[in-house]
Amino acid sequence: MSGRKSNKLPNNLPQLQNLIKRDPPSYVQEFTQQYEHYRSNVRIFRLQPDKPNKELAELVMFLSQVAHCYKQQLRTFPQEMSELLMSYHTVLAPELRMTFCKALILLRNKDLIDPTSLLELFFELLRCHDKLLRKTLYTHIVADIKNINAKHKNNKVNTVLQNFMYTMLRDSNPVAGKISLDVMVELYNRNIWNDAKTVNVITTACFSKVTKILVAGLKFFLGKDEDDKNDSDSESENEGPSIRDLRVRFNTGKKTSKNKKKHEKAMKVLKKHKKKKKAEVFNFSAIHLIHDPQDFSEKLLKQLEDSKERFEVKIMLMELISRLVGIHELFLFNFYPFIQRFIQPHQREVTKILLCSAQGSHQLVPPEIIEPVIMTIANNFVTDRNSGEVMTVGINAIKEITARCPLALTEDLLQDLAQYKTHKDKNVMMSARGLIQLFRNLNPRMLHKRDRGRPTEASTEARIKGYGELEARDYIPGAEVLEVEEEKKDEEDDEGGWESASISDDDEDGEWVDVHHSSDEDTGEVVEKLEKIPPEERKAKAAAVSGSRLLTQEDFKKIRLVQMAKEVNAAPGKGAKRKTVDSDNEDDKGELVTLRNIEKLHKKPKADKESRLATAMAGRTDRKDFIKRHSKLNPHASTSNKEKRRKKNFMMMKHSENVRSKGKRSFREKQLALRDALLKKKKQYK
Repeated sequence: MSGRKSNKLPNNLPQLQNLIKRDPPSYVQEFTQQYEHYRSNVRIFRLQPDKPNKELAELVMFLSQVAHCYKQQLRTFPQEMSELLMSYHTVLAPELRMTFCKALILLRNKDLIDPTSLLELFFELLRCHDKLLRKTLYTHIVADIKNINAKHKNNKVNTVLQNFMYTMLRDSNPVAGKISLDVMVELYNRNIWNDAKTVNVITTACFSKVTKILVAGLKFFLGKDEDDKNDSDSESENEGPSIRDLRVRFNTGKKTSKNKKKHEKAMKVLKKHKKKKKAEVFNFSAIHLIHDPQDFSEKLLKQLEDSKERFEVKIMLMELISRLVGIHELFLFNFYPFIQRFIQPHQREVTKILLCSAQGSHQLVPPEIIEPVIMTIANNFVTDRNSGEVMTVGINAIKEITARCPLALTEDLLQDLAQYKTHKDKNVMMSARGLIQLFRNLNPRMLHKRDRGRPTEASTEARIKGYGELEARDYIPGAEVLEVEEEKKDEEDDEGGWESASISDDDEDGEWVDVHHSSDEDTGEVVEKLEKIPPEERKAKAAAVSGSRLLTQEDFKKIRLVQMAKEVNAAPGKGAKRKTVDSDNEDDKGELVTLRNIEKLHKKPKADKESRLATAMAGRTDRKDFIKRHSKLNPHASTSNKEKRRKKNFMMMKHSENVRSKGKRSFREKQLALRDALLKKKKQYK
């Protein structure tokens, strides 16, 4: 009976809550009592909604905890809570408002309330001036939408919420609009709302008058594509010749200096082709999902021209416009004169502006539109009155622009820039050599004869296509290797040189018979045969093979090997005496240009005195002094006379005997002192 009397259920809601969850039918009466108590508190609350009500908060949390046990009795409870929040959220006390929101979140987790209506309510509550509440709602909204789309895409709910968020971005309250945008960006990054509709809703944020929303939208589209770290070289090796093939061929051939140089160049060519062949992975492909990029870029340019935002925001607008133009190959001719005004060495963030000029260039832009930009960079940056770093940045920018629009660079300007290959500054020299190497691959005939390097088959065939020119081939270049290989195989079969490797029946020991077999050396012989065939005849053979048979992966591997051999082997009839000037590692043209392509310096610039001193002092923080210090046994002891003499002025001590005795001793004095020391030492050991 004593335990029964101590059980005060009406006043102990946590205990009653625990008991109800264990056995709901046994505590219906107690629950009904608390529910009636809650309804009376709600009536009082409606009279004074701005005052705190701790008792109501406890009852609301209690009912939300046991709502799944009495669904019939509490069927109107979630709707009533939503109406209270919608009606009084602006005047509610912060603690009570947070309690109501947590109760609704708890009901949503128990699947007792519709997600669409609750999320719309929470988006309305984002207007409240309560940072903790906004953070809680943001976390729940993202988690709830993720759970809704966990098993499959719930398009019905997604469509309703996306339409609602579209209106929220235009809301007069900037905080609510910013959090709505953050929710969409987070859901896109989590691959939950990664469709085109979400992306095109976010595009409206780029025209917001609120700077925070504008910057958040620009940052979303300026996200970088992540490299696929799981790719391995083994996958690409199956599609073409591998580095191992080249090493085997070199190790099994003659070890001459000529073959060694040829092997090193072939390795470089192979690595370059593998880098080109690797498909780009776009984990952040939002910019590709825009419905009308031409109209979007035109509106952004108009906004940029009229913008009064700070310079950092204008730079972000430039970067986004340049990416849109470069990736979608748009026509936005007014963009180039606009950025041309900022191309000055003293301009703040000039490397980013040069990056925009390179990113916004592509082969469909008329050369006369890009040519003034290149001339401005050459006149303002690539002059001897500027420092080496400025000249390097200018040449790198011209290289990146011409890699995407080669027709914009005139032959005279190219030859002038090529003369910097012997500049005293190593950075300028290497940048100029990089530009020379680029045009050796594009069109060596634009370079001066001494800069063209050793002519190869690929360089003799290289040319820059005219504006708008397309090259349609009815054959696979390099397919003639298959026909030449078959002819070689037939010749060897006639000579009896081809046999299948097997174990000889006559050999009692069962050893392998040494026979001639197909290897990389045979492929090298086929390539040498192809070099002797005239170009027109090679095209005819390639066309015949391409139209008469189905090619396998092994056939394509041989074709790729022949095409790469063209970049290594000397052109027919050309001497091989000319020295090949190698530049630094070449960057292949990709969709995005990075700042490293513009700011690339091959030699670290010299640090000034202040930076050197700061580096030296930073290195001494954790280092002990080299001077050996004798610590006193008693730190409070007085100093000795010897220590006092060190601190005295020299004029006070110059007549002292200790100071006068510091003069050099004569040779005789040293002899006597040594004798006395030896005698003293001898007496000690007796």
